[in-house]
Amino acid sequence: MAGLSEAERAQSREALQHILDRVYQPLAVRELLILQGGPKQSRPAGEETKPALARSPVWLRRLCGQLLSERLMRPNGLQAVVRGIMEGTGGGTDAEAAAVDWRKCDAVAKILASCPQQCLSVEDYYKHVCPQILDLLHIQDKLTARQFQRVATTTLLTMAKEHPQLAEKHLLQPLLTPLLRCSDVAELAEEDLSAGTVLVTEAELSSCVEDVFKVYVVGNDSSSLLLKSLQSVLGVVFSLYSFAKQNVSYLRSPCQEVLLWFLEKSERETSLSVLEGCVGLASSVHRLHPRCRFRVGSEGGAAIAVEEPISDEDEALYQKVSLEQCHVESLVELLSHCQRSGLAGDFFIRCLKALTHVAVEDEAVASCGAVAERSLLELEQHHAGQRRKLLVLQLVATLCESVSDTVFTDIAQVEEFVAVTLQRACVSLAQGRGAAVEAQTLSMAMGLVAAMLGGAVQLKSSDFTVLKRLLPLLEEMSCTHPDPVIQELAADLRIAICTHGAFSTDTVDTAAESVLGKKLGPGRTEAGIAPCQSSGADRGQPQHGRGCSHPSAPRESEEQSVRGEPSTTGPAAAPSTESTTPAQLQELLLSAYDPQVPVRAAALRSFSSLIMQRDPEALQIQEKILQVFLENVQHEDSFVYLSAIQGVALLSSEYPEQILPVLLARYGRPAQGTEDTAAAVTRMKLGEVLMRVTRALGDMVVKHREPLIHAFLRGARDPDSTLRASSLSNLGELCQRLGFQLGSVIHEVSSCLTAIAKTDPEAEVRRAAVHVVVLLLRGLSKKATEVLQDVLRDLYRLLKHVVAAEPDGAAVLHAQLALEELDTAVRSVLFPPQVLEKKIVVLP
Repeated sequence: MAGLSEAERAQSREALQHILDRVYQPLAVRELLILQGGPKQSRPAGEETKPALARSPVWLRRLCGQLLSERLMRPNGLQAVVRGIMEGTGGGTDAEAAAVDWRKCDAVAKILASCPQQCLSVEDYYKHVCPQILDLLHIQDKLTARQFQRVATTTLLTMAKEHPQLAEKHLLQPLLTPLLRCSDVAELAEEDLSAGTVLVTEAELSSCVEDVFKVYVVGNDSSSLLLKSLQSVLGVVFSLYSFAKQNVSYLRSPCQEVLLWFLEKSERETSLSVLEGCVGLASSVHRLHPRCRFRVGSEGGAAIAVEEPISDEDEALYQKVSLEQCHVESLVELLSHCQRSGLAGDFFIRCLKALTHVAVEDEAVASCGAVAERSLLELEQHHAGQRRKLLVLQLVATLCESVSDTVFTDIAQVEEFVAVTLQRACVSLAQGRGAAVEAQTLSMAMGLVAAMLGGAVQLKSSDFTVLKRLLPLLEEMSCTHPDPVIQELAADLRIAICTHGAFSTDTVDTAAESVLGKKLGPGRTEAGIAPCQSSGADRGQPQHGRGCSHPSAPRESEEQSVRGEPSTTGPAAAPSTESTTPAQLQELLLSAYDPQVPVRAAALRSFSSLIMQRDPEALQIQEKILQVFLENVQHEDSFVYLSAIQGVALLSSEYPEQILPVLLARYGRPAQGTEDTAAAVTRMKLGEVLMRVTRALGDMVVKHREPLIHAFLRGARDPDSTLRASSLSNLGELCQRLGFQLGSVIHEVSSCLTAIAKTDPEAEVRRAAVHVVVLLLRGLSKKATEVLQDVLRDLYRLLKHVVAAEPDGAAVLHAQLALEELDTAVRSVLFPPQVLEKKIVVLP
């Protein structure tokens, strides 16, 4: 005490004597901590401290730390330290306040986890302190139990972080000893194997399970050390959970919480492996020792005892099968609590994959020869494999019966489920075993995809990226499956996925309706996907990030397309409330030249929908859109050119004054640099466009009568016979629609038809010319004699000539039909029906 004044020395001696007199009391420990510089929050703000304690010198604080360390190393010393710090003297209000003060618990845990300088080593300190930490978990006083348990849990977790190996040796292993003692890797002594020996008493097992719950679940620290240590006893915990589920026991709830905590905190692959190990499909967990069985305890718990071996093989087999069935049911019950996290769906898919492996292994076993020719080791492996196959089948069957229809939580899980089903069907087909067994499952799986495309969920662009993984399997199924219905459904699903749902056939709609159990609306507004069309503003245009590029650049994905949102497909669709951005239009323009057919067709149908909705941004570039349509009309695939024809027809019906002259000009002359055959095919496609425009215009077509008729008349003189026949067919439909509005142009039409029917070398062309007369007479009906009075005689002579001299039977048939039409019209004029009328005349 050199360097201190007499008064300071007196005060120090007084304070030290005061502490030494009470050093084995909890309050004295607290004062030692204050002198040592312990947690500042130990005293409330404003509380007065004795001057002797507040002005303690360094040597005194060092002495107090030494006394505190000695106290910790003594029996029950740690409990005294915790009581001194936490002020746990039994006061209800103070104890409850301390229980929720996590900062104070953390501070105490840091103190207890720190090895004092006086100790020889950290391990020596852990040997003395760790048993006392575990004893804190067993405090029975309800007022102080919560704070003691929190301090113990926090201290244990802190030690596990600072010194994981020592914590595992002195804390976790003693904590888990009752469960490790009866696992299948435990080495039981010879005296412990006698029947009836109780390895773990009811009180010991109950205390162990409760301690595990407090440390792992309540502590909620998912460090790798804790997860690894808990995994070593999960098999026993699961067996106890299964036993408690079959009996009345309070251990069921803590066991379930421990299992669910581990499954939630672990990596998904680890969780799946543990689930497999719990039912015996993998060796990822240590299960209960085969000689050990649970017994019902007298206090509502359970005990673990050694069971006498069963000599009767049938009884032993029955017990084993019953136990496996119990474990499977318990696992399914556990998975019912994991559906929101997606773990149940992932495990179900994993079991289905194992089922596929079973089919492959069966084929491999069949090719290896007879079972009797194998060695003893091979037979044992074969029997183990057969047991595993039966367990997989049992597990899949139980999951299908018990797990609800919400087992799949996202599109990725549904895609994986469908992929596994398709793979199993492909394996079955490759083995030549037929597909009768898988037909129903296969239809259900593909119907699930159809339901997603048709209304079950609102699909995003990223979802279609996941669904595209099914394309190779669907393609293989459409080529190899013997059932034509499944072939067609697989092919149509592939198209629907490639086009992001922009194109949907009746087959897909029917499959979706069978799964959803209800009819799809005309606009399919539930799924936001309209059949055979795609529309609107932010309707899922092709994504830049997934390879959308100019047609000359290579594309990484074959299915970039446009996906439709809820809309009306009829011509009376309301205008879109959101205008398409120029960037989205530019992406559509690029997709319209995509080398992949579904992508290109989807883009064309998207343009058609925008035109139908009178999208302002699309209408500003109608010339570019028209050019896109016209270029795609020349495409060889019907999926593309029919979409282009539809788009041109829609654009022409909306703006006939601007578009029809362009179409008529292209129809009248072939494109430069094209072969004669290709040019004729393109002109016939344009003829189909013109006829669709004619139907859409209705009575307004009379305004464009002259250019349309002249175009078709010029086409009737083309060197290509197919184009001549097509032009005459279009001319006949046009004349039928014009009716009495034909006017003076009827003379040109009559002369052209007469010349072709008598002189054209091709039978199909002559047949088409006579068919025009049929359509003309049919369209005019009773007015034929009035409208055709100037050319009626010429047409009659033409028909008689065809009947008498035409070698083609079809042309003669058409002529006879025309004569019947003409006969009906003339008779109605010459012999009007007699109407009997009564007249009443009132005389003036």
